[in-house]
Amino acid sequence: MQHDDIAALQRLNPAWKLLNAKNAPLVLSFLGKVFIEENVREISESDLAGRLDDELFALGQQLGPDAYPKTAKEYLADWSAPGTRWLRKYYITGSDEPHYDATQAVERAVSWVKGLRDRDFVGTESRLNTVFELLRQIVYGSDADPDARLAELRRRRLEIDQEIAATEHGDFNVLDPLGRRDRYQQFAETARALLSDFREVEANLRDLDRQMREKIATWQGTKGELLDEFVGTRSGIAASDQGRSLKAFYDLLLTADRLSELTKLIVAASNLDGVDAADKRLTRIHYDWLAAAERAQDTVGQLSEQLRSFLDDQVWLENRRVMDLLHSIEGVAVALREHHTDDFGHGIDALAPAISLPMERPLYRRPAAAKIDSTGIEAGRAESIGDALFEQNQVDPAPLIENVRTALRRGRQTTLAEVIAAAPLERGLEELIAYFHLGDNAFDTLFDDSATDTVTWTGADGTERTATLPRIIYTRAGAGEIGAQP
Repeated sequence: MQHDDIAALQRLNPAWKLLNAKNAPLVLSFLGKVFIEENVREISESDLAGRLDDELFALGQQLGPDAYPKTAKEYLADWSAPGTRWLRKYYITGSDEPHYDATQAVERAVSWVKGLRDRDFVGTESRLNTVFELLRQIVYGSDADPDARLAELRRRRLEIDQEIAATEHGDFNVLDPLGRRDRYQQFAETARALLSDFREVEANLRDLDRQMREKIATWQGTKGELLDEFVGTRSGIAASDQGRSLKAFYDLLLTADRLSELTKLIVAASNLDGVDAADKRLTRIHYDWLAAAERAQDTVGQLSEQLRSFLDDQVWLENRRVMDLLHSIEGVAVALREHHTDDFGHGIDALAPAISLPMERPLYRRPAAAKIDSTGIEAGRAESIGDALFEQNQVDPAPLIENVRTALRRGRQTTLAEVIAAAPLERGLEELIAYFHLGDNAFDTLFDDSATDTVTWTGADGTERTATLPRIIYTRAGAGEIGAQP
């Protein structure tokens, strides 16, 4: 790097500013604990301010009240200011309270400070094995010569066969505690670094989202041009190196077999002797990867939401313009209504064009012939009794109509209760219901919901039954309203 590049970083880079800040120990310790060690990706202002108040109180008891004189909300405002950019302050859907998330500058500064501490053990063997494996994947994975690839596969198969044969004879090596510790340390560093990188990935995608928002806010062209621009931007994000790498990571981790195998391996490795598994969060680090990757995917999804909102606004404006044009046409038509002449007029063929596309007509499909195999069919036996099918009763309406006619001979109207009082029910409820549906040219049936009548009859078992129903009135045809007197 050149001198000017380093000077520009010192002047503009948020991570460098954080390391040079007067209250850097407070920022690095507090934000590192909340957002990195605990992997908090979103926290409300009240919760974060409460935790910072507790931290400031503890430091005040230890260092004195003048060590950090500001309040928690003042520190949060300073750390999220545009010139600082250590915290990202934003609002989430459905909440009017600000929320915070650490930026990549905090990740880098905390990682750099942690690297300054002396380590009692530095593993090198696992890193060398990782280098060899990565180089093999790069070289042989990029080789288009099938012979070279087959030679490499046969070499690996020979090594595996030799290892299998040796293991069958009990000749195999087991990792000692030093080797296990070396490799677990390499796993822990890689896992934490991968989780840290997702903040940078999310920040890069958020920059693309911000550019798209600015373009939508200042767009003066047509919707079609904006759609072309948006699709190109979305395709560019997906086709970029970072987008393809993120998609490959997401697809690999979401595979059920891979995720299950990874969970078992992490738990088993953490329980081995000689492994420094003090950080229990490493046993669930892959779930933190999923959460971080999902937030990155949500950032890309915000592009679609912004475009949809813009298109909805444009549709509303265009609909309003169409309505204004229609109202103006109506106004002109009304103004010309009194001044028309015989030769003034305009006709249209239809209210809407008739469009029939050739491909909309379905092609002929030969109906499939049903294949019925009647072999092996045996006569079945009915297990139910069908006597109930032959016990259906039907009420003859003719005698009921005659009962109503007889009652109407005494006056121009009568009620169902009076008819039944003169001719009691013989078939019970079935006969009562039949009275509801009587139809005859000699009388009309009216229902008065404002009054009720009570009907009583004796059932087949000798039990007296009573029904309360709206008043049903039979009147001679053409007799008038319900209240007409005989």
